[in-house]
Amino acid sequence: MMNRYSHRVSAVAVAIALTGCASSPHDPLEGFNRAMFTFNDTLDKAALTPAAKAYQAALPSFVQTGIGNFFGNLGDVWTGVNNFLQGKIEAGAQDVVRVTANSTLGVLGLFDIASDAGVPKHSEDFGQTLGSWGVPSGPYVVLPFFGASTVRDTAALPLDIYGDPWTYKEPLRWRNTGTVLRLVDRRASLLDASNLLEDAALDRYQFVRDAYMQRRLSQVYDGDPPANGNNGKEDRDSQE
Repeated sequence: MMNRYSHRVSAVAVAIALTGCASSPHDPLEGFNRAMFTFNDTLDKAALTPAAKAYQAALPSFVQTGIGNFFGNLGDVWTGVNNFLQGKIEAGAQDVVRVTANSTLGVLGLFDIASDAGVPKHSEDFGQTLGSWGVPSGPYVVLPFFGASTVRDTAALPLDIYGDPWTYKEPLRWRNTGTVLRLVDRRASLLDASNLLEDAALDRYQFVRDAYMQRRLSQVYDGDPPANGNNGKEDRDSQE
């Protein structure tokens, strides 16, 4: 759960850097979404952001880098599966190389030697895979704890959870501790971006929504979305 939430936070952060004011998507659930946005924002400010700041202050940067690399290496496993499901064989093969190299020579992923060797890192999930198969995004929805999503991404959520190797880590206390560490590490890396959001957006809900939808569209089309803005690779109108 926490890894998925961190993914949503990072999606917004990257989108802040890439976009100004995107066109507003169809948002029939806006009342519910705004309530969930406020709930998540309150939780973030009360617990997650203070934990991230303490983590950032307490640990040397090289330790934080190693933690991020470790969990990033685990994420490459599911990314590779989704690349193969989307028919992107070369990208999937690169993901296999990354996981193999970083898990062995990189000491269980603590060192990202694959990137140092020029093997590109990708970011794929099952929501993007569904989009590549032509499944439209559906309306925007904000999930409690998980954050920004769509109907399609929400349907993909169980697969993304069960496709994460950390889901199967035993014993349970190690899994839970690692899950919290993973989230706090991700949140710490995004503190500057969240400060930018606070300063830049008059309506933070609208800004996050529009940025998220635009970024997901770009991801489905690997950075080259169509002019009609359909969030699914078939000509379907998901924003009537």
